[in-house]
Amino acid sequence: MAPALINANPTIFAPTKQSLRRNDLNARALWIDQRDESDEDSEAEEDIDQQEVFDLIRGISDPEHPLSLEQLHVVSAEQIELSRNRVLVEFTPTVPHCGMSTIIGLSIRVRLMRCLPERFKLDMRVKKGSHQSEDAVNKQLNDKERVAAALENPALVDVVEQCLSTASKRDDLNPLDL
Repeated sequence: MAPALINANPTIFAPTKQSLRRNDLNARALWIDQRDESDEDSEAEEDIDQQEVFDLIRGISDPEHPLSLEQLHVVSAEQIELSRNRVLVEFTPTVPHCGMSTIIGLSIRVRLMRCLPERFKLDMRVKKGSHQSEDAVNKQLNDKERVAAALENPALVDVVEQCLSTASKRDDLNPLDL
């Protein structure tokens, strides 16, 4: 018997047009010892904007459905706040009792950790009022020790990697054709 889905019938939205800007934010290794020495030279202060951050995370797959976070309206450019060296990503789970919220937030965090210069502090937050356990989820996603522990769990890392496998691809197919 297949496990029951938390949201078996999500609302699907058409993806927006991808930015035409050339994005030079290349994915880096998650672990410091896997980084290339040239990574440090390429981190000169450069400005990024909401659209660039959104372009990095829009294609991340939902852990439960073969759809992107953008197609499910879990993330949008409007939910991203930037200040000098801080990126805040607010995301909206598809249902108030979504058990995959921490996986979604962790996937967004890992994608941005790999792609943005190290000078950026990353904060993930469930949109206020969109989840019954938003305080607990937000605490988990922004606690360095909890994030590090989660990324040491091979099963959890496999799920995150599966979500990220589509992050750099644009899925312009009609999701109803899947």
